[in-house]
Amino acid sequence: MRIFISADMEGICGVVNLQHVDPGTKDYERFRKMMTREVNAFVEAAFEFGATEVVVNDSHANMDNILIEELHPKATLISGSPKPLSMMQGIDETFDAVFFVGYHARTGTVDAIMDHTFAGRVFCVKVNGKPLSEAGLNARVAGFFSVPVVLVSGDDKTIACAKEEINEFVPVVVKEAVGRYAAKVYPFEVVKERIKNGVKQALMNLKNLKPTVEKEPVHLEITFINSSLAELPCLIPGVERKDAKTIVYTASNYLEAYKVFRACLAINAGLK
Repeated sequence: MRIFISADMEGICGVVNLQHVDPGTKDYERFRKMMTREVNAFVEAAFEFGATEVVVNDSHANMDNILIEELHPKATLISGSPKPLSMMQGIDETFDAVFFVGYHARTGTVDAIMDHTFAGRVFCVKVNGKPLSEAGLNARVAGFFSVPVVLVSGDDKTIACAKEEINEFVPVVVKEAVGRYAAKVYPFEVVKERIKNGVKQALMNLKNLKPTVEKEPVHLEITFINSSLAELPCLIPGVERKDAKTIVYTASNYLEAYKVFRACLAINAGLK
């Protein structure tokens, strides 16, 4: 049984502010160790309950946060950026299940820890008219390859968002959001037990958890925080301006839509 883990950082237990997740800030080194520790707990549980291979894709910021020297020795790590499929780099039809670890809620979610959607310059992403978080967007990549997302971890608001956006999964709440930069957190031993129980439930119930497959054709809509960010993406063939801040694109399938979304973000790199 092959497991794919996409690991973000804002939803890791104990993480509550930008000092914890931004490389170069005073607390980042401490919290990347905590991220590695939490990922290890998921890897360990996955092998305990039947996994034969686990691939971890580092999915936060520059995507080189997880410490390879401290990673579980049976796991394979995909590290660094840019990656064509970003947070889902490495996924294909040979995997049996996906875990989203350390995820966060979509932009605009009330009282969620550091809510955003991929980049701080994006206000809203809709697929076929439905606003999606990173969990929703990435789950559809897995669904394109017929692989189910069976587990999502993060704060309670993250879980609520994911339940609106993807098919049934096992939730693992590692902290309870109080505000954008505050949360009720738990000792790691409590979190580790929740992780073990969540992984066990997900893998024991795997046959009943279905991929999230988006209906085709796929209509993509991206609203940026200001009008200048909607300009350059219109250089991409097929991308059109809906209004000052919003661009749209119609793709033949979801993977195409996701790649165009990634290109729209990349073409704006460095702009504000």
